Amino acid sequence: TIEFAGSYRVKVPSHGEFPSDYTLEIHTSKNRLRLNLQVPLEEYVAAVLAGESSVFRSTESLQAMAVAVRSYAVHFRARHKAAPHNEDFDFCDTTHCQDFRLSALSSRLKAAASATRGEMLWFEGEPIAAFYHRHCGGVTEDARHAWSGQKVPYLLKQSDRFCTAQGRAEWHTQIESGELSRALRAAGIRVPVNFRSVSVVHRTPSGRVSRLKLEGESLSTLSASAFRLAVGRALGWNRIRSDQYDVRKATYRNGGSRFVFYGYGAGHGVGLCQMGASQRGEAGHGYRRILDFYYPGTALGFTAAGLTWHAMAGERVEILSTAPSPDRSLVPLAERLMRAAEAESGWSFPLRPQIRVYPSVSVFRNATGQPGWVAAVTRGRIIHLQPAAVLRAKGQLTSTLRHEIFHFLIERRSGSDVPLWFREGVVLYLAGGRKPSGQQRTTGGLSPGLLRDLEKTIRQSQNREEMQRAYRAARLQVERWVAAYGEQTVLGWLEQGVPPELLARVRRDGVGCLGSGRNVGGSRRPTQNRD
Repeated sequence: TIEFAGSYRVKVPSHGEFPSDYTLEIHTSKNRLRLNLQVPLEEYVAAVLAGESSVFRSTESLQAMAVAVRSYAVHFRARHKAAPHNEDFDFCDTTHCQDFRLSALSSRLKAAASATRGEMLWFEGEPIAAFYHRHCGGVTEDARHAWSGQKVPYLLKQSDRFCTAQGRAEWHTQIESGELSRALRAAGIRVPVNFRSVSVVHRTPSGRVSRLKLEGESLSTLSASAFRLAVGRALGWNRIRSDQYDVRKATYRNGGSRFVFYGYGAGHGVGLCQMGASQRGEAGHGYRRILDFYYPGTALGFTAAGLTWHAMAGERVEILSTAPSPDRSLVPLAERLMRAAEAESGWSFPLRPQIRVYPSVSVFRNATGQPGWVAAVTRGRIIHLQPAAVLRAKGQLTSTLRHEIFHFLIERRSGSDVPLWFREGVVLYLAGGRKPSGQQRTTGGLSPGLLRDLEKTIRQSQNREEMQRAYRAARLQVERWVAAYGEQTVLGWLEQGVPPELLARVRRDGVGCLGSGRNVGGSRRPTQNRD
């Protein structure tokens, strides 16, 4: 390995020549040289704009792309370091990740990145998977149809009339039968002996090919995405440009054959359509409006990019902080609370949590999408925490960490269909030491309609007092069920699901209902207090 620092020039056949002062490492890999550049995020965004959208004429369209590029990069960071690649860099410089071209940078592209510096699209507190493509052909694709049932609420099928303002980007290509057979086999796809035909057997609701049938002495089927990837890798990405096509077979006089594909559009069709975004910008749409259309339900906000994060690892937890000296005490505190949570619940931590401590309330709010009065939020294995000094001054640091640590435990055990309000109620019950809340009336000021729909209130309310009343109501319902059916039974509902008849009564009668008085989901015998 050779490492360069300072200023230098690089000339790469596929990229041209460019000056650089980034840290550069040159490795030997599989009889080739691999160049690894360490690039700051915002400069990476500008270089991807050079590769992906340098022909955009609208500044607003470029800014929309800058936000999408940045969100994609943060969401998929370390893509090549993860399995199955297991390489020592985050992204490659091709369209497999994002097309990165330092040689094509311009002041205009840098300005578009700078104008949106730090802005990303968020969904439920996480940067989104901001997929984009060249041309949707008039309708975008739902992510679950593009990638094996992967349902993403903000990546949906929708008509895009701006994309086709200048046509549907029609294309056709011819592939010799033998050439196609070799390309498929090179990708590990089983091709029938005496392969003689390809036909479409299923399309998605957007009209894209979903599955194909190969015929010969036997039959086999494969997904359209696997077919397109196999052809692209072996024969070039300009051959099958999208999954919007028809195919027919043509026979030569000498007995040979070829397959002719007639299609339109370019790319997978998921997320932002670059042609549509370009046309929307030229029609006067601002970048926020463009992003709202292609990623519905997401929130545009600022990230903590530009801060220097320091990792402090304990035996059972990792703390990320921008102020390591004062926050170092969180490591033993968190590990003590984890041991206590395990002892009190009888459960163990299946994963090592990461606690991310933000330097200010505003950065926490912008990074998580939560209002400033929310002290912490747990997403996946990450506990996002307001500044420790702020919580300590309010006397809330230990109780907040204890609450989120129980959240981490419970979310690992809960089934996907267990209501959020019930999970929140169990967290409050356990984190509160199983002591009765003493709330005889939790409904004051909260409308009966919202009480009957705790799920919606807890998921969507932006009113602090309303949210607090909803949380108290959730805890009270869990306490009453524990009194009626026993703690062991109620905690078992995290994995088994709450009995439907009890959920129906909560929706109908509000908080405080106990059910029919008979055993529900297990024994009603009282459980010992394990404290």
